[in-house]
Amino acid sequence: MIPFSPPRVDEKTLEAVNEVLRSGWITTGPKTKLFEKKLAAYLQSERVFCCNSNTNGMLLMLRWLGVGPGDEVIVPAYTYCATANVVIHTGATPVMVDVGEDFCMSAESLSKAITHRTKAVLPVDMGGLPVDYASIKKVIHGQAYQFVPENDTQKKLGRIAVFADSAHSIGARIEGAPIGTQADAMVFSFHAVKNLTTAEGGAISLNLPEPFDVEELYKWLAVMSLHGQSKDALAKTQKGSWEYDVEEPGWKCNMTDLQAAIGLVELDRYDADTVPKRKYIIDRYMSAFSEQPWAILPTVRDENRESSYHLFLLRIDGITRAQRDDLVSRITSREVSVNVHYKPLPLLTAYRKRDYSLSDYPVTESLWVNEVSLPVYYDLTDDQIDKVVEAVVKSVEEIL
Repeated sequence: MIPFSPPRVDEKTLEAVNEVLRSGWITTGPKTKLFEKKLAAYLQSERVFCCNSNTNGMLLMLRWLGVGPGDEVIVPAYTYCATANVVIHTGATPVMVDVGEDFCMSAESLSKAITHRTKAVLPVDMGGLPVDYASIKKVIHGQAYQFVPENDTQKKLGRIAVFADSAHSIGARIEGAPIGTQADAMVFSFHAVKNLTTAEGGAISLNLPEPFDVEELYKWLAVMSLHGQSKDALAKTQKGSWEYDVEEPGWKCNMTDLQAAIGLVELDRYDADTVPKRKYIIDRYMSAFSEQPWAILPTVRDENRESSYHLFLLRIDGITRAQRDDLVSRITSREVSVNVHYKPLPLLTAYRKRDYSLSDYPVTESLWVNEVSLPVYYDLTDDQIDKVVEAVVKSVEEIL
């Protein structure tokens, strides 16, 4: 069976983890701090803060902004549930908008959804393709008159915040520049299936404008990700430094050195090895399926953007949702694991019972009903790529 997206674990990974285990220091410590510095250099960001997930990274930023009951945060209808769940956790209301044919948030839909309650926008780099951030920011600046700040942080920003859900897109580029600085904060995921993994984990790239002090925000994130405690475990090991305070009731979502050790290995070989291999696989798929009249190929590159090659979002022209589900079963029966990304938010029970309806997002619905995601991972061989293509083609031909 060809798996969908197993993580890359080799001797370098094992050696790095063993080194941390032998050191006796396995929680947040020197490896995490080094990973943050190397990520900041890679992303060309002023500062990076690592935590235990993209989800908690987004939640921390919304908490910092002071988002709460009565506020609205705009999210795409086509995304994983985490993007909207974090809004619910603050007590605010997720306002869903439609996406474009590239699976990314539509600037036109965004412009119609902004109200005086809007405090933040969470665009999603779907499948690794970056959002058109210039268009998103143009809409936000054009509607600055609607922004009503509720606290000092929001007053200082003076507009709607853009916190990018960049879970898929580390390594992607816009106009040749790496993804990392195109929004006020860009939050990455290092989950097991991501291009760059730490088993579980996330990172926030901080890019706030003046007069914000990024170092001050970094310190806030470090404190609030550890119960609000004024000192982390490493700081408390210094002579006479046992005593600590709890400045505010915080959360528990720090990254560990075990995770960072894996991340350091992956980051070191990411651009030279990981991304080129994923690009090679996806280009093979693009070439093979371009010969099929029923294949709708995903956007992985255009004049301004290049994907991180995280997902291959193949669509089958003309098939129904029921046929797509049948297609997934047929491909799987041929020993190839495939997936569907994602079940749109309005179809999930948590959001259906909050009166969201998929019919309000026609592009999202049209993209989802015929989408199938194909395997993309480092160890996928040419023979396996050919087997995937053959399994998809034969299965589609049985349905059409």
